[in-house]
Amino acid sequence: MAVLVAGGAGYIGSHMVDRLINDGYDVVVVDNLSTGHRQAINPKARFYEGDTRDSDFLDDVFSKEKIDAVIHMDAFSLVPESMKDPLKYFDNNVIGMIKLLESMKKAGIKYLVFSSTAATYGNPERIPIYEKDRKDPINPYGESKLIMEHIMKWVDEAYGIKFVALRYFNAAGAKEDGSIGEDHHPETHLIPIVLKVAAGQQDTMKIFGDDYDTPDGTNVRDYVHVLDLADAHILAMKYLEKGNPSNIFNLGSSTGFSNKQIIDAARKVTGKKIPTEIAPRRGGDPDTLVANSDKAREVLGWKPQFDNIDSIIKTAWTWKTKHPNGYEDK
Repeated sequence: MAVLVAGGAGYIGSHMVDRLINDGYDVVVVDNLSTGHRQAINPKARFYEGDTRDSDFLDDVFSKEKIDAVIHMDAFSLVPESMKDPLKYFDNNVIGMIKLLESMKKAGIKYLVFSSTAATYGNPERIPIYEKDRKDPINPYGESKLIMEHIMKWVDEAYGIKFVALRYFNAAGAKEDGSIGEDHHPETHLIPIVLKVAAGQQDTMKIFGDDYDTPDGTNVRDYVHVLDLADAHILAMKYLEKGNPSNIFNLGSSTGFSNKQIIDAARKVTGKKIPTEIAPRRGGDPDTLVANSDKAREVLGWKPQFDNIDSIIKTAWTWKTKHPNGYEDK
């Protein structure tokens, strides 16, 4: 079976590609390398450099490759940046989805697994969050992903392109051998920034706000290992191949950790002090996001392998120690 991964040079995408190849799939990657890394792509995948907003590029790839399913991981995903430049996010994310679906329709490809996000919920009505709960994004990134979900719904009704949308909570960790990992520029995710401080590359860890409505005043998030996310995409493809209807699933650990708890766990894993300082809140950050992932476990048969935060941070630390400057070290 041939699978196209849009955004396969990115953090989650590269782990997705690696997992697919190790499971025996034939893999094609498209990525414009605006945020991804060519070195992150498993060499057994066939790589096409280009933009998903470019219909001619996509049509050419689909004409050359016999693709059975698409995994769509190609999106800008920085919440603070989306608050400052919303049009960039709607252009890249929403237009990219439209162009991809148009090309899929022309090529007769009927299965799409989509990387969505917990940011579609905004400030949730309850914790943990269920798939049917109110969606009210508080940042353009989350809004763009919710629009993309709506587009897929109507495209399914009109053309029969079946989809699974996977609403990630906080992706974290790296492949256990440290060969691929998280390398963003700029880096905005908590765990890799904490590990930069642990590695002596940054003097202190800024905690953005300590007055949230949480037990210790700092944001609470649900962390899920990047390889467990990849496994869920493979299960979602199999679900669609069996003729099941389009569906949406949360992917999380169902356990929340505050920023301060993550820093304490990183101190334990690394043995480093990791000094901190309190900084002003960032716009667009909800107080608490924790998933109820029972539906994915029951319907898809998803069984996360990394079930505690220490083991997740340990894999990220292995990547960091082997590649202190990310893919620049390769």
